[in-house]
Amino acid sequence: MIVPMKKVTIIVQSKDSDPAIRALGTLGVMHVEYRTPPKGKDIVSLEDDMGLIDKVIDILSQTEFCGKSGMRDAKLVKDWKFAANHIIDLDTRLNHLREYSRNMRNIIGQWEAWGDFDPQDIAALEAKGIFLKLYQIPSKELKKLYAEDRIVKVISSKAGLVNCAVISRKKISVPFKEVTPPKMRLKEMRARLSEDEGVMHAITEGIRKYTCYRARFLLIKEAFERELKFHQAVRGMGQAGKLAYLVGYVPQDAVDKVSWAAGRQRWGMLVEDPGAEDMVPTFIRNPKWISIIKPVFRMIDIVPGYKELDISFWFLFFFSIFFGMLIGDAGYGLIYLFITFFAQKKWGTRTRDKSIFFLFYLLSSCAVIWGALTGTFFGQEWFSKFARPLVPALQKSKNVQTLCFFLGALQLSIGHIWRSIRKFPSIMALADLGWALILWGGFFLAKFLILGTDFPDFAKWFFIVGPVMVVVFTSPSRNIAKGIGSGLGSLLLNFVNSFTDIVSYIRLFAVGLATVAIADAFNKMAMSVGFNNVLSGLAASFVLIIGHLLNIILGPLAVLVHGVRLNVLEFCNHLDIKWL
Repeated sequence: MIVPMKKVTIIVQSKDSDPAIRALGTLGVMHVEYRTPPKGKDIVSLEDDMGLIDKVIDILSQTEFCGKSGMRDAKLVKDWKFAANHIIDLDTRLNHLREYSRNMRNIIGQWEAWGDFDPQDIAALEAKGIFLKLYQIPSKELKKLYAEDRIVKVISSKAGLVNCAVISRKKISVPFKEVTPPKMRLKEMRARLSEDEGVMHAITEGIRKYTCYRARFLLIKEAFERELKFHQAVRGMGQAGKLAYLVGYVPQDAVDKVSWAAGRQRWGMLVEDPGAEDMVPTFIRNPKWISIIKPVFRMIDIVPGYKELDISFWFLFFFSIFFGMLIGDAGYGLIYLFITFFAQKKWGTRTRDKSIFFLFYLLSSCAVIWGALTGTFFGQEWFSKFARPLVPALQKSKNVQTLCFFLGALQLSIGHIWRSIRKFPSIMALADLGWALILWGGFFLAKFLILGTDFPDFAKWFFIVGPVMVVVFTSPSRNIAKGIGSGLGSLLLNFVNSFTDIVSYIRLFAVGLATVAIADAFNKMAMSVGFNNVLSGLAASFVLIIGHLLNIILGPLAVLVHGVRLNVLEFCNHLDIKWL
């Protein structure tokens, strides 16, 4: 839920600004609203230090450095800046060596066909009046090089190209571009590459030894973040003569803490409700089992406005169902469960927020459940020969499409019922109940138009009563004509959209069907190849792996595109949530 906030103003003497901000920071309940833009050398210095620490944490978080460091967790970084700069220097050197080694491998690959020779010998021959030039030309052009005043030596040839040397007693002109010799011989290049690989290994191990400091750098970063907020708050305070004041927003249930501190510190304090023009921060507080959806909100970077609604529970509820239907395979769900378990074992101890793991446990379990209900386990056709689905009706397309329309009508009508409850006891609440009736009428209309089922007689009343409620109660006014006109405008603008929004939920069926179809197609391809011998068995296994790996990778992408869209767009449009 979105926690109600109070606007709090703290007034202190200017000389007491620093200790006042420190005390408020200890409470950790106020979101500060700056009166003036915070500026200063101390702020710039802290931002630079935090940038340095971020670079170090990014380096130490890279997978290649995540092995055992050979050291216990460090309890103290005596000179964190020296250690940070040393780690960054090591990483910079490592990246330079990698780039140099890549270039060296390319050069070696280009010159291996020429053989091992010393480029200095070419210069020595030229000093003695013998000119040697290297060329790479098409084999059909080779005859153009031959002449009485030169010797042409073919060194190697490949793919229609010839590597050759032209030797002469004087400088000659050849209608081909000369190949510039390398700066060192192949033997020296390979030795340099081997030496650099040894140095890179040593640097990698050197950085890995510092991974034990990662937790300490995170703590240092947190300390700097607190210090930066402190300085920003001090610099952003308003001034009125010898007085300084700080304005911020505090959760309603935490105002007593601030009031107690104000009494103890002898601050002036004003508590008031936020005004219509105030930019009130959104503070969401939910039970832990609902908060596991937070990683999805962080990933798509959305937050509801303070006066809007927190959809965390309904997002989690429907998103879990959508995930199960879009993935649609118990086998894939088990693989996601295993991947999540492996990830938690490997990185769980380094992650403070474990909600991402519990979220994927839930989502993967939903895929397993849907796969069991529909009899889908790495495909459907082959599995139906050995086991029956728990709900055979879900193998029929019409039933699944009906379920999609039902989920659409249910989720969207929940949005309007929720809005109606918030408007109660205003008579305008009836308008949203009218929209809920229209949505359920749209459910039966979608079945009639798309699935060819009969349109029930009672459903016509949804399209009679619902629009009347919308027209009459959307904007009730003493001016009846104006109120009805406003309601009629709302109805005309959104009536068709309500129907199409319900129909859009059929994407759950379409994407889930595509996943099953791909799995069944690759299963058939593998069986057509057969497992009659080792070679055919390897080929069939390769087909199976490629096909199912394709689904396993694309499945979560489909969830992001379709599962998130239905919640964030269709559902939130009916809730009138704009997001920040």
